[in-house]
Amino acid sequence: HAGFSLLEAGTERVKNTQNILAKNLMVVTVGFLCWYVVGYPVALGPGVDANRFAGSKGSLMDGFWEAKSTFRVWFFQGCFCATGATIVSGAIAERARLDGFTMYTVLMTCAIYPVVIYWGWSGSGIFNYAENGAQKSLVGPPLMDFAGSGLVHLVGGIGAFCGTLLVGTGVGRWEAEEDFEAHSIPFCVVGTFFLWFGWYGFNPGSTLQMHTASDGFTASLVAVNTTLAPCCSALMVFTLRALVVMPRKLDVGGMCNGILAGLVSITGPCAFVKPFEAIIIGLLGGAIYQCASTMMRRAKLDDVVDAF
Repeated sequence: HAGFSLLEAGTERVKNTQNILAKNLMVVTVGFLCWYVVGYPVALGPGVDANRFAGSKGSLMDGFWEAKSTFRVWFFQGCFCATGATIVSGAIAERARLDGFTMYTVLMTCAIYPVVIYWGWSGSGIFNYAENGAQKSLVGPPLMDFAGSGLVHLVGGIGAFCGTLLVGTGVGRWEAEEDFEAHSIPFCVVGTFFLWFGWYGFNPGSTLQMHTASDGFTASLVAVNTTLAPCCSALMVFTLRALVVMPRKLDVGGMCNGILAGLVSITGPCAFVKPFEAIIIGLLGGAIYQCASTMMRRAKLDDVVDAF
């Protein structure tokens, strides 16, 4: 969240810096409390008669003391939950009040995000459940999302897109674009490096254990892929903006977003692909990000940090 805070603060105008920092703090403080009371049981608490939609067991850490390994799962998954909520803060920066954003944080961390996580990671949800000794989903093969490309980042990205539509465009945003330039590129770059470093906790950490040599090999493969994909994505975006996309300039902020696009792209398959495939995924992720960013601008949708 230090990375998110720096990136978002650097991307917007200086007069709104305290507001966006307050939102990032609110996500962590309110979000984890919501996760403690409601979010965790809905996301990862299938009851005795588990259904396919949502869980219900483990509110207020009920039963954790008897199964102490659950504390680790609670904390690790809670960080993912807060991440999914934070993504939206950058998209609606400069246009949303703190009280409204806090209400959104409660909704995201208590209901929206936990339900989606239950579907994919609880072992009982519609995207991945056991039947007759085999894992499957409602549409056939089970979802394979190792560290959350879809379950975490897509949920946050769709939330960012919906938030952008709901709050509308900032006054004068497209009439005087020069007045809305990022006020601190150094903040953006340092925040991006913080986020990239944190990704090595999320992705290799999603191995969940290091008990065997196989676990270690998986974590090392994940770390390699988490390095290669953002490198390629960043260079793809930087090259496109320098040579193809108007106004054809060396866009450091765009390169930062290219790094993040590559990280998001590789997060889901990072344990299942070879390094050369991670390079291809990174290149495609950078190209898709640039296309989406261009379309958002042409549609005059005001996503301050290009979160979607």
